[in-house]
Amino acid sequence: MKTSELSGRLLDWAVAICEGWTYSHDFKYGDMYFPPKLYEGVVTHWEERPPIYSSSWAQGGPIIEREKIQIGYFPDGWRAQNWQGKHNTQCGHTPLIAAMRCYVASKFGDEIEVPKELQQ
Repeated sequence: MKTSELSGRLLDWAVAICEGWTYSHDFKYGDMYFPPKLYEGVVTHWEERPPIYSSSWAQGGPIIEREKIQIGYFPDGWRAQNWQGKHNTQCGHTPLIAAMRCYVASKFGDEIEVPKELQQ
């Protein structure tokens, strides 16, 4: 899937993967997200969904600051740029969506493989 088309739970999933979360799908339990923090090498819990990075400033804001993502408004919508490593620019309907797409693109490039069960 194109990074520029990620939104909602797919965008939050992609950001979570960039942040070190592990994703798994289980027939009985459904989607399972394992946070990157381990206790003595063992995962202590799982979540049904990752944090809502693309719609919560409390979740996405620290990433924007840490990654030094610049956000601006243009006539065609919000744009976010990341100058660290390879330069990339992403757009979105909101500043958080643009910034989180920019972050994912900085890690995975223009396309990311999304698990089939998440695309439904």
